[in-house]
Amino acid sequence: MSVTGTTVRAVNANDLEHQVRTVSRCIPPELVSRLLAHGHAAVVADRAGRGEWFSAQAWARLLAERGCLAEAVEVLTPHAATGRWTAVVALAELLEDWGRIDAAIVTVRARMALGHPNALEYYARLLARHGRAAEAFDLLLPHVGKSSIADALVDVAHVADRDEEAAELLTARVDTHRCSDFPWCCNGFDTDTALGLLATIRERQGRVDEAIALLARRRFASSDGHDQLAELLARHDRIDELHTYAAGDGRDAAAERLAQLLEERGDVHGAIAVYRQHSGQAHSAFGLARLLARHGRGEEAIDTLRARADAHPGGDWILHALADQYLAQGRPADGLAHLDALATLRNGEEAWDLYRLRLPLLAAHLGVDAAIAQARSHPEGATSYAASDLAQLLTAAGRTEEAVAALRPHESENLDTLAEQLVVLGRVEEALALHQQPLVRQLTCGPPR
Repeated sequence: MSVTGTTVRAVNANDLEHQVRTVSRCIPPELVSRLLAHGHAAVVADRAGRGEWFSAQAWARLLAERGCLAEAVEVLTPHAATGRWTAVVALAELLEDWGRIDAAIVTVRARMALGHPNALEYYARLLARHGRAAEAFDLLLPHVGKSSIADALVDVAHVADRDEEAAELLTARVDTHRCSDFPWCCNGFDTDTALGLLATIRERQGRVDEAIALLARRRFASSDGHDQLAELLARHDRIDELHTYAAGDGRDAAAERLAQLLEERGDVHGAIAVYRQHSGQAHSAFGLARLLARHGRGEEAIDTLRARADAHPGGDWILHALADQYLAQGRPADGLAHLDALATLRNGEEAWDLYRLRLPLLAAHLGVDAAIAQARSHPEGATSYAASDLAQLLTAAGRTEEAVAALRPHESENLDTLAEQLVVLGRVEEALALHQQPLVRQLTCGPPR
């Protein structure tokens, strides 16, 4: 096949599998993006023609943006033909975006027939988006035994006007299921999940009090920092109930949402008070510091973070935020003094993971050269990971050639970073040559199955 002068070869599933394990037949996505950003689209097109997935994906996207849909489809089709799910989705999304709905549906249906675990949900949502919600609902109904399918069913039910059917199914799940070994006993579709989905239906039916009562029955209030009840109360401006919920149960996610809501309403003092009520939690201390900084109270932000860091000297993550805030407030020397005091508490020992926080502070206080000289005197200053941090400091200072020189002795461990910097310097062939070396690397160059 030919795409704007580029020959697109057929793609073999084994070739893509090989790309998963090595870099000998592909360049990674970050390098593809860097090539495009620096005007090397022809290189990406050439690599796409050789069957490299990340290049093909980016080149197809660029062709579509230029209005060359047929050519974009031609680039992705050989990859989708292997049956790899990410490639199938990329092709289906491209077709859908350009109004070729029937072709998108056929593309996904073909993969669904092969039994990919995500294909049914994707296919049903695609149908529902394009006037076939009832069909999608019926398709999902027999497979609602796992969380992702139940979630899709609830979304599709709204479009299909079949909320009550979905609600009856969820009510039965709540009434009958008892977890014995979550998530293995129920594919993640436990009672809490069913309560949350049922609450979603009741809320959109206008039955907000019922939704609140359902969510109050959950064993665990939040997942991944998200609290559905807090979000519901905020959406309906039930601020007094949200206050009670956050204060009574002491949930970080609820307090965070309450503070956000108060800030959105212009009540910054109220938002600060909420965070301070939960100041014993690391998340609240971090949220309070960000809030203070957003409103020009950077010194108070530093005090908040420092108090947390002093109270928990083993929590190095808070030091990242503290160092950034010292830098933002133009106080690099004070930031360095804090790290010095901490190093003293640790008998002068400062592993590189902590020492690297000094680099931007040293650069701001003494200059980049002094920062690099001090860093190289550290016991780990000659390691590959230290080279990466030093290169980042040099790059930020516009000294890309020196960044490349710092990375060269450790190029096998910093291959991607070195290649990207070479592209910035216009040394594209050198960058590409790095990815032709037969190094076994943990890099996904083809889309997962």
